[in-house]
Amino acid sequence: MCPADVMERKGVASRCVTSTSYSARGKLSREAISPGATFKKNKKRRRALGILKSRSSGHLCDSGSNLPAPAPVQSTWLARLTSRLPKTGETIHGHKFFIGFGGKGANQCVQAARLGAKTSMVCKVGKDSFGSDYIENLKQNDISTEFTYQTQDAATGTASIIVNNEGQNIIIIVAGANLLLNTEDLKKAATTINKAKVMICQLEIIPEISLEALTMAHSNGVKTLFNPAPAIADLDPRFYTLSDVFCCNETEAEILTGLAVGSPADAGKAALVLMERGCHVVIVTLGAEGCVMLSQTEPVPKHIPTEKVKPVDTTE
Repeated sequence: MCPADVMERKGVASRCVTSTSYSARGKLSREAISPGATFKKNKKRRRALGILKSRSSGHLCDSGSNLPAPAPVQSTWLARLTSRLPKTGETIHGHKFFIGFGGKGANQCVQAARLGAKTSMVCKVGKDSFGSDYIENLKQNDISTEFTYQTQDAATGTASIIVNNEGQNIIIIVAGANLLLNTEDLKKAATTINKAKVMICQLEIIPEISLEALTMAHSNGVKTLFNPAPAIADLDPRFYTLSDVFCCNETEAEILTGLAVGSPADAGKAALVLMERGCHVVIVTLGAEGCVMLSQTEPVPKHIPTEKVKPVDTTE
C-alpha cells in the first residue's frame, strides 16, 4: 500500500517535499500506474476522493487536489536487469539497462498527478544533464517545477540499481543535490505549502528540512503525510506529533520501535507504539502481505491484505 492509497481512503490530496533520482523506475512505474488513466475519467469517484481541484502545488512534492510533500528527493536511476544478483567481487552479465527517474517523493508526486491531482515538487537537482532531464520529465507529467531548484554545487542525485529475475534488488544511492535543499528554498515555497491540502515528506533530504516543512504545513492546517525513509532510530519526536498520517514499511517500523516485525500481528504492535508517540494515523506496509493501519479514533490494528501479484521490480 502506498501513500496515494492512504490519501484516497482519507479523501484528501497533498503536496510533497521530496528527493529525485534518475532511474529505471520511471519506465516501470508507468506500467504500474497505468490504471490511473481509467480512474482519471471517473469523475464521480475522483470527486469522492477529493482530488478534482487543488489550491496549490509544489515539491516537496505536491500532488492530489492539493498535495505538498516536504522531503525533496529526486534521483537519476541507472538500472541493470540480470538473472541473479552478483556475489562480492563477482562480474556477471546483465540483459537490460535503463536510465529513468525516481526517488520516493518524486514517485509519489507523479502517481498523484496521474490520478488527476494538481501537484508541485519542492526539490533540488544539479545543474547537469540529469537535472535538466529530470525537470523536463516532471513537466511532462504535469507537475509544477516552480520550486525545483538547480545548483552547481552538487550533481543530481543518482541511484545505481541491480534487479534480478525475482524482482529483488540492490541499490547504491548518492544523494547529491538533494542534501542542499535548505531553509531559504522552503521560504520561497511557503505560500504554496501553506495553501496545500496535504503535504508529503520523507527523509531523503536533511531531516531538519523535512521537519521544518512539516512544521510549516501543520501550523497552517495542512494535512501531513510522513514516510520515515530511510529510517533513523533516534528520529526527532516532533516527526510523530506533526504527522497526520505516518506511513512506514516493516523494516522501518523495526528500526523506529525496536520490535521485530515479521507478521501483521507484529506490525500491529509496532503501529501501537508509533501511535503512542503522537501520530494520528499509522500505516505499516508489509509488501505482499498488504498493510496494517490504526488511528486515534480506531485504535485497534486492522490488517488490509492485498492482491497477490508477480513483482517486476520492488525498487522504491
